[in-house]
Amino acid sequence: MTELPKTFDPAAIEARWYGHWEEKGLFRPDRPHAEPWTIVNPPPNVTGNLHIGHALDNTLQDILVRHARLKGKDALWVVGTDHAGIATQMVVERQMNARGEKRTDFTRDQFLEKVWTWKAESGGQITGQLRRLGCSMDWANERFTMDEGFSKAVLKVFVDLYKQGLLYRDKRLVNWDAGLGTAISDLEVETREVKGSFWRLRYPLADGSGFIEVATTRPETMLADMAVAVHPDDARYTALIGQQVRLPITGRLIPIVADEHADPELGSGAVKITPGHDFNDFEVGRRAGIEARDMLNMLDAKACIVQTADGLIPDAFLGLTTADARKAVVARLKDEGVLIPHIDKDGEEHDAEPRTIQTPFGDRSGVVIEPWLTDQWYVDAKTLAQPAIQAVRGGDIKIVPQAWEKTFFNWMENIQPWCVSRQLWWGHQIPAWFAEDGRVFVAESEEEARAEAGEGVNLTRDPDVLDTWFSSALWPFATLGWPDNGDKTLAGRYPNDVLISGFDILFFWDARMMMQGMHFMEDVPFKTLYLHGLVRAADGSKMSKSKGNTVDPLGLIDQYGADALRFFMAAMESQGRDIKMDERRVEGYRNFATKLWNAARFAQANGIGASTTLEAPNATLAVNKWIIAETVKTVQAVDLALADYRFDGAANAIYQFVWSRFCDWYLELIKPVLQGGEAGGDETRAVAGWVLDQILVLLHPFMPFITEELWHAMGARDHDLIVAHWPMADARALDPEAEREIDWLIRLVSEIRAARTELNVPPGARLPMHVRDANDGTTARLARQASALARLARVDAAEGEASGGAAQVVVDEATFVLPLEGVIDLDAERQRLTKAIAAVEKERDALGGRLSNASFVERAKPEAVEKAKADHADKMAEAARLHAALGRLG
Repeated sequence: MTELPKTFDPAAIEARWYGHWEEKGLFRPDRPHAEPWTIVNPPPNVTGNLHIGHALDNTLQDILVRHARLKGKDALWVVGTDHAGIATQMVVERQMNARGEKRTDFTRDQFLEKVWTWKAESGGQITGQLRRLGCSMDWANERFTMDEGFSKAVLKVFVDLYKQGLLYRDKRLVNWDAGLGTAISDLEVETREVKGSFWRLRYPLADGSGFIEVATTRPETMLADMAVAVHPDDARYTALIGQQVRLPITGRLIPIVADEHADPELGSGAVKITPGHDFNDFEVGRRAGIEARDMLNMLDAKACIVQTADGLIPDAFLGLTTADARKAVVARLKDEGVLIPHIDKDGEEHDAEPRTIQTPFGDRSGVVIEPWLTDQWYVDAKTLAQPAIQAVRGGDIKIVPQAWEKTFFNWMENIQPWCVSRQLWWGHQIPAWFAEDGRVFVAESEEEARAEAGEGVNLTRDPDVLDTWFSSALWPFATLGWPDNGDKTLAGRYPNDVLISGFDILFFWDARMMMQGMHFMEDVPFKTLYLHGLVRAADGSKMSKSKGNTVDPLGLIDQYGADALRFFMAAMESQGRDIKMDERRVEGYRNFATKLWNAARFAQANGIGASTTLEAPNATLAVNKWIIAETVKTVQAVDLALADYRFDGAANAIYQFVWSRFCDWYLELIKPVLQGGEAGGDETRAVAGWVLDQILVLLHPFMPFITEELWHAMGARDHDLIVAHWPMADARALDPEAEREIDWLIRLVSEIRAARTELNVPPGARLPMHVRDANDGTTARLARQASALARLARVDAAEGEASGGAAQVVVDEATFVLPLEGVIDLDAERQRLTKAIAAVEKERDALGGRLSNASFVERAKPEAVEKAKADHADKMAEAARLHAALGRLG
């Protein structure tokens, strides 16, 4: 046994134990005859730093993998990082710019060499931060989405999909980031509210008989308009369908088409259609029979105006940015008399109506995202989605919480082609080679492409790279050796057992893993998908750097320890709900760790050490039988909670058992035995040591550092806690009568303590206790627990009936009367309680009045309403306690 320091200092133990575990290879799966259990981490960007979302996501994963390891399974947690095409290229280019260099000053190979150098020197900082969090990942087999083996898998998937007709090149609209010069995914688009305008325009009918009114927030796009859409059932326009309008500025003749996209209830009911620069318009254009290759494009890669294919844009507009073009177009429309002025409430005339516009921005570049018509590579996601849909519908993949299934089905059943190409240099270069005659050859190597093309054909490789989601979609199996591993079961590691993911990447990553996994492995990638919420600021708002309300998990670890932060994450993770960041709760769990530390020090001081048995020791004392039963029930509760992915339920079950049952009650109840005042010392020390061992094992997945430290401090061990045995929930250890007796004792002591506190009885005062209506069982318990009652409740058994003012406590059938004459001023106490009741009831009723006011409930901020409800409940409870206290005086 190693004597523990008086003060618990998490920093002193965390680095030491993590280094020990990793050095001894304890994160490696090394149980060849055990049941395999596998989880893969959502690979963080190689450029990333640990943020509070990572802390939540990885804490939940580590709880499951440590639990599986303790359950005797051959647990593997696959770890790796994503090459993060855009983010990494930006980081390296930023460093180059600081040295006066530009990417285009170098060849592609020279630039990529600089990126690999950066990765070797600075990349992967987040992996060290995951270690600080305590993540027990298999670092010996760390993967990277650009490593040789993984890249081989990526190329094979691309080529196979192409040859199967599930991957193709097409001209469609993409989210174009002109700042980065590449297409980006929806996840990389950040929508912001921007103060803008709403312009109304008259488009004259080509036959000169009138005009049709349209409205837009982007008037510059009218330079590439190709139609005006009206609803087929809108009687106002039925006669106009099929006619043409002549566009202002360009003079282009465009048709009026019928399409349900036009809403008769919005504006004039007529909508300008620019299929080359709006996602909805693109679909309207296709339904109107306009092929993508014929759609007009008015922007270049820098989002500046270029001439359209019909050459009708006046030279004065060419080269302008979209912002400048907007001003120029509005001015020209006004000059041509087709701009309909907006009349405000004061009767004043303006060019446009002020509007708040939901505007897309690139989350990294900060520029406005333009829908842009360009040639890209696409995956036939609709075909690949079908087996994934069936897997979820048939229960082969279980989504937790189940409420997310509806969202999953809605998205997957309406899925669009997946754009997988990006205009970058860093990433998996697309394995496609173009011949001068336009033919394309897709192969895993240039040699294969040239062999397919034949001699004398000049080939040029596609310069684009693949979207990082394309490669990360292969994570569950490419990390395990595919395609070199011919065994599709991959040694029992595929399917993975569970995937932990934020709900925000359900479609970007989770669904795509389902599609690729089922297509290439012919099986689901994971059996369960657990989707957790977001960690929000204390007021419930979303965290963002711009708001300045982000929280640094490493700072919390520095202040409170990794164990406290991990336990906070688990205790607050309630299925289907976001987590509100509360540093006071983290501090509270640091206090919880300190309480456990002090309990271990108490055990050491009283000769309690490491247990020598996995099964509960034999017990004769009721208090020992009771704590054994409480331990077994806690094991059962934690087992059930973790089986259902109820992380909060598991954490709270352990917390309540350790804090209340073990520390506050059991250690107090056994003090006389340990100090030699009562019999049963050896039995009690054995039981207490066993219970403390069970606590350390149960708590280890949540708080790995302090538990490993205490595990070794309590005595000599032949193995580390990380590979110990999970407790058995042995119902044979239950003794209902002993449980009932100690539970009765705890309730009685608690009631007496509450009465003393409420009535201001001096803490040191000893009170006589008279008993009325006690049955034989209660009388026997009173005799057996007399010394505990005297010590814990400071009461002494008294004969006869009590006289005068007294506190009364009812537990089960018996009433316990505590005379208070001479102990407190009864009249003054009655007055104090009566006055306090009046005050609290006044506050209660005022809050009740606010909550019954429909105007307050409807207009106040949700957090204000919730606070009022919580305050009202507190005042109701306080009033009830004060009434009970007054009633106790008799």
